[in-house]
Amino acid sequence: MSTTSFSIFILIQDINDNITLENQVVDQPFETHIIEDVDMNGHFVSSSENEDVNDIDIGLEYDEDESIMGKVFNTPKNAYTFYNRYAFLHGFGIRTHWGYKNKTTKDFYRKMYVCNKQGFKRLKGANSCGNTKQRRRALRTGCEAMLRISKRKDGKWFVDIFNDTHNHELSITPTKVMKHRSHAKFHRSMACKSLMVEFGQSGLKPSQIKKAVNAIKSPYEADVTSKQCVDVLSEQRRNYKGKEFYGLIKHFQDKALVDTNQYFVVDLFEDGSPRNIFWADGRSRDAYTKFGDVVVFDVTYMTNKFKMPFSPFVGVNHHGQSILFGGALLENEKEETFKWLFEHFLKCMFEKYPSAIITDQDKAIGNAISKVFPNTRHRFCAWHIKKHEQVHLRPLVARYSDFKDSYKSWIKCDTIEEFEIKWEGIRDKYNLENKSWLTEMYYQRKHWAKAFLKDVFFAGMTTSERSESIQSFFDGFVNSKTMLNEFVVQYDKAVHSRRAAEEDEDFKTMNSKPVLFSVHPIEAKAGECYTRKMFEAFKKEWIEAMGNLTHETLSKSTKKIKYRVGQLNVDKMHWRIVTFHFLNPINVKCSCAKFETYGILCKHSLYVIKKRHVETLPDHYILPRWTLDARFKVDSTNIGLEEINNENGVSALTEWCVRANYNKAIELVRDSSFEIRKLNNFLVKFLEDQLSRKKAKGHPNTSQESCAGISQVDMVPQISIRDPLLPTNTKGRPKNANRIKSSLEMVKKKRTCSHCGGLGHYISGCSIKKAEEALKDKELYGK
Repeated sequence: MSTTSFSIFILIQDINDNITLENQVVDQPFETHIIEDVDMNGHFVSSSENEDVNDIDIGLEYDEDESIMGKVFNTPKNAYTFYNRYAFLHGFGIRTHWGYKNKTTKDFYRKMYVCNKQGFKRLKGANSCGNTKQRRRALRTGCEAMLRISKRKDGKWFVDIFNDTHNHELSITPTKVMKHRSHAKFHRSMACKSLMVEFGQSGLKPSQIKKAVNAIKSPYEADVTSKQCVDVLSEQRRNYKGKEFYGLIKHFQDKALVDTNQYFVVDLFEDGSPRNIFWADGRSRDAYTKFGDVVVFDVTYMTNKFKMPFSPFVGVNHHGQSILFGGALLENEKEETFKWLFEHFLKCMFEKYPSAIITDQDKAIGNAISKVFPNTRHRFCAWHIKKHEQVHLRPLVARYSDFKDSYKSWIKCDTIEEFEIKWEGIRDKYNLENKSWLTEMYYQRKHWAKAFLKDVFFAGMTTSERSESIQSFFDGFVNSKTMLNEFVVQYDKAVHSRRAAEEDEDFKTMNSKPVLFSVHPIEAKAGECYTRKMFEAFKKEWIEAMGNLTHETLSKSTKKIKYRVGQLNVDKMHWRIVTFHFLNPINVKCSCAKFETYGILCKHSLYVIKKRHVETLPDHYILPRWTLDARFKVDSTNIGLEEINNENGVSALTEWCVRANYNKAIELVRDSSFEIRKLNNFLVKFLEDQLSRKKAKGHPNTSQESCAGISQVDMVPQISIRDPLLPTNTKGRPKNANRIKSSLEMVKKKRTCSHCGGLGHYISGCSIKKAEEALKDKELYGK
């Protein structure tokens, strides 16, 4: 030993398990190790050459009798890993105890790793209220097993103290050892955390995530728990706390880089928090050009912690499947809010009005539709009307035995004249008040009565169940605690799922041939043109027309012939009137109006067409929206122009289609320099011609505003964005529910007696019934 160095003897005490902590033994043998003094930089200088342990392999290939003292590590992390693997082989767990820092540089020069049972739990007395805390079982036993490392001058770390004496039993089996926190580290790995977050974003619950992760992990890793899954997901959500709205906007900005036709608009408060949000991607806008004749709109779903109602625009594709045209998160359910939303929806969809829209009986929605979509036929959801019937018609049904049949006969009227006549009879017979629910429904008959909607195409829909089915997809994916940035990701997953189902049906239709019921060319043509699902609907009508129907002739002329068609076992009052026109092309019309409302010929019309020996199905009775031609084509060379011109000039839809064709042309020729020059020469020549045309007409060189690929934020300039401060106030929502109940569902049902029809009591407490029973008893036994 050098005379200039100061020797330090480190004593490690060997303590027996049966000696208490207070009576420490000082005469036990100690393991000693001499190290050099600490230099001015806080480094240690070893007096002997130490065994080096490199960064890559820090395994435990050594004789257990060999001392661990003096081993060298490049980093403290390597030392921790080494000691943790040693602990795993010997049946205990470890943790980081503390470290020593240099007062000048603030860098660590010494670290200590101890057994996880080191020390004792700090116990405090009662809390500030004087109540004793409920404490968990104690885990620590005061074990002094430990490993300490210090830093040398060359920056490496070496073991200067090692104690391997435990005062507790060690775990014997590997399955038990893995449960120690230091060994159960799989759930803390980046791979496992990423997997948990991915599963969480897919809508799985922590209990489901636990099962999925444990099913795919290595058997040598400890099982993850639901609590660990919750902790990982909570940590991920905390990263976005206060930045949810920013994350939502960034999500759409990132999407805009790959989808130039995306539409996204936000209406902000003055403080920068969101008031209303609406979005639709390019493919949804393309789908609207083909299937936008009918739109279902509903606002009955809560999907985020700010309680902003989610409002999807839903349609029906060529397979009869629900598709999403766009989505919105709204501040409230007021008329001005819906007006803002519908205006941007119309702007997004190239000013193309839907032919029909189905909603519930919300007055605010109805007023907004009448202002923004004045020429669109508005239909009330049949499901909501039936729910109202159960509440408001119960007293009339209880009071009048024939009211139910009269009511059903009235609402099923085929003609407006019949509807009006039967209404007058019902109103007078049952003494309906002017302010009754049924009278109010009569005033709104154009929005729900079958006789007034027979000429409107609804793609077979009468309720907002399409919107409900879309919203049911979100069950389990989103809830009242879902963050805004998470919700838009889940929306994209819903859209992706719907499109995957559509592509599956496209493939099944193209990869199979229809099974025909007959050899008739009408059915054969339908099988060639319709998609698989639509042909099944047509085939059902065709089979009925082939075997179960008969007719009688009502009138005949040189231009048309009128039949009454129906089944022999059905009363003729329920038969349908079919008119066949001798035109070119032929025209057939049935009183059931199935083709007008659904787009597929009914069995009555098909029966007459077959009887008139029509050889093939006329083209005008095959709607393009029910064929494969309406499918989305990724590699399509062009997009047809559906609206070439109108009174105001070129439509937004036409401009969008031309822009899409230009983008596709660029994609097709970018692999050939010759073709790209050819396209450029054509464009230069075209631009020169247009400039000459403009000069000749004296038109200014201005461009029309386009709706293609809009992304905007309605806000005060230079204002920062922020999350909402408080949840949105809506028309009412249960504390823990996902779905907002409609105003009808929120109505508190009144008690109604089934005997007398009175309100406020049931039959069990009906005084009239009791009086009648008492009278009967008196008549029987009174004498």
